[in-house]
Amino acid sequence: MSRLFRALSEAGALTLLSVRALRVLLTRPFELRLGLLQMERIGLGSFGVAGITTLFTGMVLALQTAFSLPGLGVKYYIGTVVGKSLTRELGPVLTALIVGGRVGAGIAAEIGSMKVTEQIDALRSMAADPVRKLVAPRLAACLLMIPVLTLYGDLLGIFGGMLVAVTQLDLEAAFYLTDVMDSLRIADVASGLGKSFVFAYFIAIVACHRGLTVQGGADGVGRATTETVVTTSILVLISDFFLTKLFYVLG
Repeated sequence: MSRLFRALSEAGALTLLSVRALRVLLTRPFELRLGLLQMERIGLGSFGVAGITTLFTGMVLALQTAFSLPGLGVKYYIGTVVGKSLTRELGPVLTALIVGGRVGAGIAAEIGSMKVTEQIDALRSMAADPVRKLVAPRLAACLLMIPVLTLYGDLLGIFGGMLVAVTQLDLEAAFYLTDVMDSLRIADVASGLGKSFVFAYFIAIVACHRGLTVQGGADGVGRATTETVVTTSILVLISDFFLTKLFYVLG
């Protein structure tokens, strides 16, 4: 019963924080400078890890597909397999798990450190709203940059599949790219970006909430970062199932 009560309490707190942050994002004044700073940290700082993850995922996917069914001519459809798998599923999920772990832990640690050193209380004493100064810029940056990172990862993953198709499977690059372009639909890319938008919301809100509710000094900050990574990973994987069903129903 206590776990159920704690889970419901957490869900309520996350909902309230979401409402407050979205209300701040829709009202002036905009904290544009803080938002741009967070976009640089969250977006530009994650291009490397997102690129490496999806590039090698595309390469492994191409290799496994071709070598698992060698007698069925599957290698001629490598572009279809890699393109659809990455844009619909692997690109948004892997980007959210890898980048979200890095970004979420960083946000929780930063805000949590401000909480235990009473910097957030100092903000309130100066009549500054912590949600406007801390939560809203990070939420906006995640909502904008994680879909961008997902699209970037999709392209690198498809490029990785092409490298394997050309060097390992003796396919022409033009043949592979034509297969990718012929198989992909706007709905494939749109569903992947839609998922990444939802994942970004979970990452930002959970990380900010954990940071703002840290207790117990440095140990509490450590627990908050760990809980953020675990919680966001679970939310990403569970929501991915329902979003996949939803997007297939919508077409």
